[in-house]
Amino acid sequence: MGHKVVVFDISVIRALWETRVKKHKAWQKKEAERLEKSALEKIKEEWNFVAECRRKGIPQAVYCKNGFIDTNVRLLDKIERNTLTRQSSLPKDRGKRSSAFVFELSGEHWTELPDSLKEQTHLKEWHISNTLIQIIPTYIELFQAMRILDLPKNQISHLPAEIGCLKNLKELNVSFNHLKSIPPELGDCENLDRLDCSGNLELMELPFELSNLKQVTFVDISANKFSSVPICVLRMSNLQWLDISSNNLIDLPQDIDRLEELQSFLLYKNKLTYLPYSMLNLKKLTLLVVSGDHLVELPTALCDSSTPLKFVSLMDNPIDNAQCEDGDEIMESERDRQHFDKEVMKAYIEDLKEREMPLFDGSTWIWSGMCSEF
Repeated sequence: MGHKVVVFDISVIRALWETRVKKHKAWQKKEAERLEKSALEKIKEEWNFVAECRRKGIPQAVYCKNGFIDTNVRLLDKIERNTLTRQSSLPKDRGKRSSAFVFELSGEHWTELPDSLKEQTHLKEWHISNTLIQIIPTYIELFQAMRILDLPKNQISHLPAEIGCLKNLKELNVSFNHLKSIPPELGDCENLDRLDCSGNLELMELPFELSNLKQVTFVDISANKFSSVPICVLRMSNLQWLDISSNNLIDLPQDIDRLEELQSFLLYKNKLTYLPYSMLNLKKLTLLVVSGDHLVELPTALCDSSTPLKFVSLMDNPIDNAQCEDGDEIMESERDRQHFDKEVMKAYIEDLKEREMPLFDGSTWIWSGMCSEF
């Protein structure tokens, strides 16, 4: 038998494939038209846009108005430009602080923390200020490397109990917020060194569990409603700086000398009528600022040259408790005034330290005529 030879026309095959290609292109065009009319593509576009905004830490309120999402790319560019502008205007020292382990947030357009934050559990510092954020989320317990929580001048009304899980926390600043209580679990942060709860205006007590904070050297609970020095503070054996000014103190506890390491004691703008003689036992106390026109008794030995005191200030300007009709305005103006007072006093004390002579030359400087603005 001979070999069979298959003979075919190449033009037939080409025509077959051209027909198939035309059919496929027609299907693609029809599918594109269907997707264009479908809501799925719009949803996908919005989802990708929201994901990009969250990745960049942009709050939902910026891109979502009345339930509708604005996917205008120019909006995203504008937000990024504003962010870069704010970052470029930061002081140089803050720029040095920025790193992969530091989270910074500022501005009243922030009402909540970005969702992406919970995934950055490697962070060691949070610096959040001047926002409208009210809640610190419970997932903060995941940040086991956290060393600094700097949260001043926000709207925070509550600290979660989970904050006690931050065993490496060294500094906590929740000044000038709206806190009315401090969670007892904070006493589990055994490495805490600095605690600033000033300017909340409504704080009346600290939980006894904070007695466990034996490493604390700095406590500021000024501009609140404490009627006495908290028991837990008296048990902070390494405390060196205590500011309890602008409160409702009538007297000091007789065992105030438990604070053997205390060096600076700020009591201005209270209602003290006398100072206990036990203060003479504070052998390391170098700076004492006392407030109140009710102060009628002062241990004379307190200003003796044998004491370590370098500076004593006796101010006579009690807080005006007059009330106005609008309670919210009272709170805000009072908060602003307290913050201003603290900044002025801080600057003044720093200036004293820089100008150690002749104020800190071994003699005691007594000042009883500080300006009424203080």
